[in-house]
Amino acid sequence: MSENKIGNVYLVGAGCGKGDLITLRGLRLLESCDAVVYDDLIDHALLQAAAKAEKYPAGKRCGRHSMPQEETNQLLVQLAKQGKNVVRLKGGDPFVFGRGGEEILTLQEAGVPYEEVPGISSSIAIPAAAGIPVTHRELSRSFHVITGHTNKLGDELPESIEALAALEGTLVFLMGLSSLEKIAQRLMAAGKSPDTPAAVVSSGNAPHKATVRGTLQNIGEKTRQAQVQAPAVIVVGQVAGLHMEPTVAYPLEGAKVGLLGTDSFVSKLEKGFGELGAETHRILHGEVKLLSMDYSLESLTDGKPKWIVLTSSNGVRCFFRWLREEKVDLRRLAACKFAVIGKSTGETLAEAGVQADLCPEIATGKAMAEMLCQKAQPEEEILLFRSRLSDDTVPGILRNQGLTVREYPLYDTSYTVQESPQTMDYLIFGSAWAVKTYFENFGTIPEKTRAVAIGPVSAAQLKKHWDKPFLLAEEISVPGILETVCRDWTGKHCGE
Repeated sequence: MSENKIGNVYLVGAGCGKGDLITLRGLRLLESCDAVVYDDLIDHALLQAAAKAEKYPAGKRCGRHSMPQEETNQLLVQLAKQGKNVVRLKGGDPFVFGRGGEEILTLQEAGVPYEEVPGISSSIAIPAAAGIPVTHRELSRSFHVITGHTNKLGDELPESIEALAALEGTLVFLMGLSSLEKIAQRLMAAGKSPDTPAAVVSSGNAPHKATVRGTLQNIGEKTRQAQVQAPAVIVVGQVAGLHMEPTVAYPLEGAKVGLLGTDSFVSKLEKGFGELGAETHRILHGEVKLLSMDYSLESLTDGKPKWIVLTSSNGVRCFFRWLREEKVDLRRLAACKFAVIGKSTGETLAEAGVQADLCPEIATGKAMAEMLCQKAQPEEEILLFRSRLSDDTVPGILRNQGLTVREYPLYDTSYTVQESPQTMDYLIFGSAWAVKTYFENFGTIPEKTRAVAIGPVSAAQLKKHWDKPFLLAEEISVPGILETVCRDWTGKHCGE
């Protein structure tokens, strides 16, 4: 990156709903960009694809703007002139009432290179999610997308609404919830039948999901009674009476799951829960930082037999990152044996090209330490490379057996709050430290939310803060968590 070179700005449509609806090109740009300027109504899991990028929220919802449009325009110019490649990540499609045109005019004036990458427009995707096709050969052979208000004071309706009423196709109004009854009245006054089917849909990444169906005559009252909140899409026309809702069954459809942990752990959960139909939210984001190591690499590679103990997948990654940074040839570790906690950590070790010499069936520090007591010889030194926050369980068991143990803090984990847990059905705690940090930030678990602990260590920490029942994964792994939540969710919705 050079300060003298102007970067490129890419206006990328994220689509509506889950992050995997983004285009492949949009995802690749996210993965390689230097900065992301993003809207509210995107799947925030997409931001994880831009792991190394600077992130700037620029969301807009009715009644509140986190960043005025002109500031957003200037931010894009500023970042590009710093030599950064920028993704402007927008919900839906940038050019369908997404203000993409306004932003490009500013970029043109500033001489900044740009490109628009289309996304699935909310005018199509949101009705489709409710089972409403915007066209249907027997009922509607055209559709028209209209803004529910203009940029003038008073949120005036489009001047052409009377002409629209004469059309036989589908009318789709975006950003028009506050003017719904006025829209319906004006359409009926212009000759549209009061019995014309109409629907109001709020879905995708909207915070409050709802679908209301009715007619032009009663859609306003029904929507008001249902307390639908913006953003919402209004559909008027015969297709609004169709019911083509998806019929593929997902075990966790409708479940909202809050995740607390580091990227490596949370990313696996996002994928697993997403495939089961759940909606995931990162409540606490854990960042792993490699610590400066106070250990002689000559001692590690001196050819004497010793055990290297790694107690988590994060520990494995940090250990091999440390070796890479120090340019250690792995062949020099030929005299070392590796012990890990559980299958998941063993799999991460295997990805680094090393098979574990010791991996207990039960993924706990206690089980690993007891197994190591049986395997290790008195002359073999045991080196524990693990989190700075680890407890004394493992070294205590080993030392009680007379084994030589040396502990080295390998990494630290810091947590930042990403979202509120208030609307979650489940909170997944991936570590004892995540439990502790959660209660330091939030104090309590919402009344209707079930806590889920990955294993006995996190469960013990949870009991210190929470005296109500919670779920404990039968297997200390991502599949174990998924199975536990599925069983509980199915039981709730089958009346068990």
